[in-house]
Amino acid sequence: MSRTQLRAYVELSSAMVFVGSFVVASKVITTSFPVFLAAMLRFAIASAILLPMLLKAEHGFPSLAKKDVGILFLQAFAGNFLFSLFLLYGLKLTSAAESGIILGTTPVVIGLIALLFLREPLTLTRGIGMLIATLGIGAINSIGTAPSAGQESNPLLGNILVFGAVIGEALWTILGKAASGKAAPLTIASLTSFFGLLLFSTLAVYQARSFDFAAVPLQNWAWIVYYGVGTVGAYVLWYQGVSKVPAGTAGVFAGILPVSAVVLSNIVLKEPVLWSYWVGIVCVVLAIVLIARLQPDV
Repeated sequence: MSRTQLRAYVELSSAMVFVGSFVVASKVITTSFPVFLAAMLRFAIASAILLPMLLKAEHGFPSLAKKDVGILFLQAFAGNFLFSLFLLYGLKLTSAAESGIILGTTPVVIGLIALLFLREPLTLTRGIGMLIATLGIGAINSIGTAPSAGQESNPLLGNILVFGAVIGEALWTILGKAASGKAAPLTIASLTSFFGLLLFSTLAVYQARSFDFAAVPLQNWAWIVYYGVGTVGAYVLWYQGVSKVPAGTAGVFAGILPVSAVVLSNIVLKEPVLWSYWVGIVCVVLAIVLIARLQPDV
């Protein structure tokens, strides 16, 4: 393993630990904030940090072709807007632990997208990996789940919405790889965060008109700040890592997300870790290992 590969793997792993913690943060945030307002505040904080960093590093705004700006906008729409929308609404209906495990199927979804749109062959190993991951999701929903405090009584719908977030994240990874050859990681992180802010702003302003900001506990404001600042770290680390390895290889590291989410949901939210969760984790991780064997080196 080269030093470049090792650095990329550390960056991708660290980014996914951040994203796993976002599952827990989102679960707390949605108890106090409406979804669009919470997402807008997240990207407002991230943009307020990233854009000045970008202007300082590039000595002004970097020059990009219209096509590349379009790719970044589509990436923001899939990975920022749709991902946040599905995840935040899904977390209103299901637990953070279950959500984290379902999000860990992202490498499998990337494989399916590659099959359908990039015409990559569906090998026996890849097919087995997808089947095992599907069984893992089935374990979460059928073997038994633990409801969270205040959780609404529709975890199946919540899990479906979270899987919609998986599709958004998979598109985010593939489009991010396409953009990495056209722009620096900091540029991609800054512009996708800013586009995320724009996409959520209209409905967020509407929600803010009738929202009682003073009623939000200080602790939940702290989670909002963490969500925004953590987004900066996650995006910069991810785009730095994905620029050094193939998109499929980067996608494999999403397997770190469910472990992070399950552990943190137990520590922070006191959600019980049922044996069915571990069945789901083992299935997802095994699927990731199988698919990782198919990914080429840099």
